[in-house]
Amino acid sequence: MPIFRLNERLVFPDPFLADERSGILAVGGDLSPRRLLLAYSQGIFPWYDEAESPILWHSPLWRMVLRPEDLHVGRTTEKWIRRGVYTLRYDHAWPEVIARCATVPRPGQDGTWLNRDMARAYTRLFELGHAHSAEAWRDGKLVGGLYGVTLGGVFFGESMFSLEPNASKVVFCSLVPALAALGYTLVDCQVYTEHLARFGATEWPKARFQAALVEGLRVRPTAVWPRTPPPADAS
Repeated sequence: MPIFRLNERLVFPDPFLADERSGILAVGGDLSPRRLLLAYSQGIFPWYDEAESPILWHSPLWRMVLRPEDLHVGRTTEKWIRRGVYTLRYDHAWPEVIARCATVPRPGQDGTWLNRDMARAYTRLFELGHAHSAEAWRDGKLVGGLYGVTLGGVFFGESMFSLEPNASKVVFCSLVPALAALGYTLVDCQVYTEHLARFGATEWPKARFQAALVEGLRVRPTAVWPRTPPPADAS
């Protein structure tokens, strides 16, 4: 299948025209907020390495998806949540979260796709209210977190990090029910990992995902993002 080259026009090819093996649909364009939001609304996302390469836009044949009601919380993570080992905060430390997501090493991964241009682009989305962070804190220090993009009733997860045991797991497994309570219907995890599969995410064929995406974009949550819970001893 051909890979399309984007120009200044704010338009993407049909996602079903993406290369079936690589998932690459198009190359080029920019990372402006309007283009990013258009991409997400069509099930397309940017993903390319930190080298000086053009922007690559993806729409995989199979999509890793989590319905909030299918979330699986392991026993260990459940205990950590119940014990309140970490304090949860939302949209409290965006610069630190995105910096950590770009720099914290991950097993089996060299380098990062979250380069400087990508970090700037998602920070602009954050400033516009379309990107958000969820964070785990301990003893006043940020020890885990994640960020992603919201549109309608869909959360598009982008990246997470952990500096202490189970920190990112606690964040994710606390965030999903909080989003469900607001009315969110879909969490897009993009591509398969064993880590996400343990949470209950499964691979959907593109046609199923695209149909669910259309429905999810029509949802109007009661709030765009959860609020930071008050301290347990607050009156």
